[in-house]
Amino acid sequence: MPGETLNAPPAPPSRADRVLPKSLLYSISARIGGSGLDTDAFETLRASYHGGFLGEAVAYDNRQKEIPSRYIHSLRWHPVRLISFIERPYYYGAKKKYLDWIVSGQLGSGRFDLFHSWSGDCLQSLRMARSRGIPSLVEIPTWHRDRGKTVRPPASIAPSTKRHWKHSFLLDRERFLEEYALADLLVVLSEKAAETFRVQGFQDEKLFYLPRGVDVERFRPGPRPPVFRAVFSGALIERKGIHHLLEAWHRLDLPNAELWLVGSVHDEAKPHLKRFWRDNIRVVGFAPDVENYLSEGTIHVFPSQCEGSAKVTYEAAACGLPQITTREAGDVVNDGIEGIIITPGCIDELMEAILHLYQNPDIVARMSIAARERVVENFTWDHFRARLLGGYARAMTMKR
Repeated sequence: MPGETLNAPPAPPSRADRVLPKSLLYSISARIGGSGLDTDAFETLRASYHGGFLGEAVAYDNRQKEIPSRYIHSLRWHPVRLISFIERPYYYGAKKKYLDWIVSGQLGSGRFDLFHSWSGDCLQSLRMARSRGIPSLVEIPTWHRDRGKTVRPPASIAPSTKRHWKHSFLLDRERFLEEYALADLLVVLSEKAAETFRVQGFQDEKLFYLPRGVDVERFRPGPRPPVFRAVFSGALIERKGIHHLLEAWHRLDLPNAELWLVGSVHDEAKPHLKRFWRDNIRVVGFAPDVENYLSEGTIHVFPSQCEGSAKVTYEAAACGLPQITTREAGDVVNDGIEGIIITPGCIDELMEAILHLYQNPDIVARMSIAARERVVENFTWDHFRARLLGGYARAMTMKR
C-alpha cells in the first residue's frame, strides 16, 4: 500500500522522530462533529489538537465540544445561504468556492506551516500555499476525477456569452486536476483509489494511504438472528449496487432468509424494488442508529461500484458481520477471510457468494470473528490518527 503497510499497526507518534508542523490550517466544506464526513473531520482535528499544533479549522459548522471553539472558524451563517434555492450542484459548488476564498486569505497571513483540505474545496488555497512555500495535503473522498480512465474526455464546448450566472459555481474537471498537481501529498482512502491515480502517471511518493476508522465501542457484535439475515446499509442508489442485490435476492428465493435495506430510498431504486420485490425484504429507510441493525444481521452485502472507502464496511466488520463486497468499496475485507470479494455488477458472483454463506454457517462464524479482529487491530480511530500524523510528518519533509 502507498504510505505504509496496512496490516502493521502504527507505532505511537513521537515528536522525537517526526517533523510535525507548528500550526495546521484545516478546511472542509462540511461540519466538525456529526456523522459521515463530519466524523472524519472531527477525528482529523483531534490528532492535531492533542498533538499541540492545531492552528485553525474552517468549516461550515461546529457540532462537537472536545476541541475549544476558538480553534474552529465556523461559516454557519455564510452569505451563500442567500442562493440556497438553486440546484444542489450549483449551491454546493458555490459553498466550496466561498470556503476556498476564505481559507486562501487565512493562508496569506503567514500564521500556518501546513495546510490540509479536501479535493474540490481548495484550488485558490493551494495556489496561495504554493506561493508561500507551505506544505499541503489534499484528501480524495473517492477516486481520481477521471475514475482510472486513461482516455481524456472530449474537450468542453466554449462557454456562451449568454451562459447563466449560476454556471460559474460548478466545479469543472480542470479545477480538480490543478488541485492534484498543486498538492504536495494526495491522501487516498483505498488501494483502488490509489490505482486510479497511478494510471494517470502519479507516483506512489505523492500518494498517502489513509484508511478510515470506526468506533468499536459503538459498533459491536450482537446476538445473531434465528434466520439468515442479509443487511445492506447505505443510500439505496445504483452506484452502490442496490439494483444488483435486489435482482440476486429475487432470483435466489431463499427459504428462512430475509434482506434488510437500511438507508435512504432514492427514486432510482424504486423501480428495482417494485420489479424484484419479495415479502422477505424489509425496507428500513434512513437510520441514525445503524449499529442496531448491523448488530442484528448475519452478513452484510455491499456490492458498490465506486467508493473512496465506504464507512459502512468498517461498521459492519466492527459488528462482526462477514461481508460480500467489492474491491471498489475499499480494503476492509480480505477475500475468503473476513468475507467475499466479487466483481461489481456481476449478479452471478453475487448470488453464488450469498448462497455460499447461506449454506455454510460455520464459515460465517469464522469470518465473523476475523472481521471484528481486523477492525480492532487496524481500523480504530486511534489507528487513523496515528497514520494521519505520519502523513503530516511526510508532507513536512517533502521536497517542493
